[in-house]
Amino acid sequence: MDQAIAVADDVFWVGVNDRQTDLFENLWPLAQGISYNAYLIRAAKNVLIDSVKALTQEEHFRRIAELLGQDGTLDYLVINHIEPDHSGAIPWLRRQYPAMQIVGNAKTLDFLQGFYGITDNIVKVGENEVLDAGGLRLRFVLTPMVHWPETMMTYLEERKILFSGDAFGSFGALNGVLFADQLKDREAYLSETLRYFANVIGRYSDMLQQALPRISALAVDTVAPTHGPVWRREVEQLISLHDRWSRHEAEPGVVIAYASMYGHTLQLMEAVAESLNRSGVSRIVVHDVVRSHPSYILRDIWRYRGLILGTPTYNMRPFPLVEDLVNLLDNKRMKNRLLGVFGSYGWSGGGVKQLTDFAAASRGRWQLVEPVVEAHCAAGAEDLAGAAELGANMARLLGAAESLK
Repeated sequence: MDQAIAVADDVFWVGVNDRQTDLFENLWPLAQGISYNAYLIRAAKNVLIDSVKALTQEEHFRRIAELLGQDGTLDYLVINHIEPDHSGAIPWLRRQYPAMQIVGNAKTLDFLQGFYGITDNIVKVGENEVLDAGGLRLRFVLTPMVHWPETMMTYLEERKILFSGDAFGSFGALNGVLFADQLKDREAYLSETLRYFANVIGRYSDMLQQALPRISALAVDTVAPTHGPVWRREVEQLISLHDRWSRHEAEPGVVIAYASMYGHTLQLMEAVAESLNRSGVSRIVVHDVVRSHPSYILRDIWRYRGLILGTPTYNMRPFPLVEDLVNLLDNKRMKNRLLGVFGSYGWSGGGVKQLTDFAAASRGRWQLVEPVVEAHCAAGAEDLAGAAELGANMARLLGAAESLK
């Protein structure tokens, strides 16, 4: 991705790849990097849609300058999302283009002052307002809390392009290809799109649900997010996936997430997995929480309807990484899920009870599947039989749930 790329007539990608940052938001792994997408609209008034992280600003500016020329002007910067990975270059852009006006909603402008001390050369816009760039019209769709208070989207009417901000984005750098329809390993990107959604957007699913009808009312041919590939075909599929994910509508399948210190909880996990398989569950994903980053576990839990947690008791609580995962699930406000629980204890219980308490406190968002299995020390025949029953009951409830759809 060495130069600007045409997205449509007069619209160009001027973003960057970041292959240096290890953790997005210093939390979520970026094994394949990430892109920060920005878009330049050349018209009577030149408009930049979003910017990039300060770390990558020189490459960003080089692409802009190639299109505008050394003496060209940048008239507007539209900020769909002011998180610093999309706004870090703003001070630098202001030095290069001192007459540039910054466009955002009221909350955006509050953040603009808070992050960068900028209060001049600003244009405040509201829901459904239009900015005329001289022959090209940009309409603003405010989408608060998808996933920050100020987030919005910009719709370029004449080109039917939706600049969607972080919504519809993906982890993963752009490996020589900007457009989703040209990806050779599209399934891998879709997996990273779900991981991005689950980790970054998912908590605010209700707010995305409020935004989707307004997006559907637009004639959108292209979705251009701030991370990941640009979608110019199968746009309906992309939006449909996010509709389903944000309604917490999951696929049939089961994730087993467990920890084991001395092999006893592991033995129960194997019995559960074998029972699921015997009972006809074809999609079973097993994560040892010590070896799998929670980012990937959360992605798979968001995909599948069944979750079975296994933990030894550690200091009268769940194993710490299992407890961290449960806290993450609670934070993400997941619902419409089936939850099974198993575990073991030595001198004191408490770990399994904390997991069942989580289900009880969820007020129906997580349906507890019986039996709850807890072995004292090593798993005996009765414990293993209970684990097998748990797997069979989970499979039965998954099948029943599917038959009701």
